[in-house]
Formats: sequence, structure tokens, C-alpha cells
Amino acid sequence: MTTATETINAEDTIAYLRDAILGGEQWYLALLRAMARWTAPEETVDGRHYRYLIGGEAFDWLLLAERLLDALDGLVSQDDRDALLFHSHPPVELDEEEFQQLLGTPKYQAHLNYLYGVTVEEALQLAVEDEFLKDKHAYVWSRGGRDEETAFERIYGKTQPDLLREFLRERGSAETDTLQLTELKEFTYWLFKYRVRSHEGARVASDTRKGLAALSRVEAAARRRHAPEPAEAVPAPTSPPTRAQRRRAASGLF
Repeated sequence: MTTATETINAEDTIAYLRDAILGGEQWYLALLRAMARWTAPEETVDGRHYRYLIGGEAFDWLLLAERLLDALDGLVSQDDRDALLFHSHPPVELDEEEFQQLLGTPKYQAHLNYLYGVTVEEALQLAVEDEFLKDKHAYVWSRGGRDEETAFERIYGKTQPDLLREFLRERGSAETDTLQLTELKEFTYWLFKYRVRSHEGARVASDTRKGLAALSRVEAAARRRHAPEPAEAVPAPTSPPTRAQRRRAASGLF
């Protein structure tokens, strides 16, 4: 529930952002500075609930960016808005230090929690699901496959329904088979913490590297899809993406 103080902060932050852009500041830089001023971990606006802080620790900064840009009534072009929110392509290239300075250290650290606890965890699940399906196909002509094993069991040692029941029980929520998007992010972050506390350090590190590798492959595929066709006589760039590019492509981050 949003408090009166947080409502005032939200209104003041939106006014600050609008004034900064109208005053000539580059909109993306003004947006990050506005986020640094934001205090509400969640709010409901026009019937839509926004939860920016997942599990009390992980900052979904692109969701807050969407909220702030929507409040500007077209002051930022739709193309620029979509490039940031849907393709993680901001108009200004920032390195990690610049991004942290504009966003503020507390929110930047919470952004990293979201990156590893939600984005990389989702990538790990997809990577292991792919391994599981390949193994299952490899055993199509034999009895060697473990038909009852699931990708979730490979990662967490329990089935998804069992883990979901445990998650809901800890939250004091009623059992359900379906989750809203915000609840799914909460569940994913809970799974990340469950994996960290349930497995030895070497296993945790290995699985995290697997998730990062899978995420890098997804990012590379996305860059190829959205990259413009190179000019006929100009070779395509071969340098690897910067850390800032990897971070923004991964963030899907108080």
C-alpha cells in the first residue's frame, strides 16, 4: 500500500523528471536521476499494481522506467520508449560506474540482486530445460532416460509444484497453480535464494555461470535480430559487447 508520503514523492519525482527534460536535459539521464529520488517500493496506479522491489531486495528498474515514462504523456517519443523498455537499448551509452552514480548506490545494488536473482535465474531454468529435453531425446531408443526427472529437480532437487507450495506456505498465501507476472518474479527470486542456501558453493557458482552463459546467448541472438544491415563495403563489428550493454540487455533492477 502506498503511503501519503510516497504518493507525494511520486508526484514530485514525476514533476522533477518532466521539468528536467523540458529544461534540455537528455531524457535517459534525467530518468535515472529521477529513479534515484523514488521511494515507493510498490504502488497502484489506475488499477494497475506496480511492485518495483521484488522480495524486498531486488529492484526491477525497467518497470519503474515504464511507470515514469508513461507519466510524461508523450514527452519521450514512443520509439525511444520502446527501444529502452522492450529492447534494452538506451539512447546514451553508460559504463557501470556512470550508471551506478546516476541511479544511486542502494538502487544499483538492488538492481544487481534483480539481475542475478531473477534474470539469470530464469536463464538458468531455460538452459537446464534445454539440457533436459536433449537428454530425453537421446534416450528415445533406450530405457536409460529418467522419465520422471524434471528440469526443476535438476536445479533445485524438488519438483516445481512442491517448490511452489513451499513458497506459498512461507508467504502465508493460498495454494494455486497460476501466478501473476509479479508473483512469478517473486517466486523466481525465492528460488534463487533457495538454491543458494540449499547447495554447496561450488554447485551454486557453476549453476550461476550456466545461467550467465545462457543469458549471453540470448542477448547475442537479440543483437543479431535488431542490428541494422551493415553497409556493403563496411565490415560488421567484431568486438564483444561492453559490460554496460550486457547489463542493460539482462535487466528485464532500492
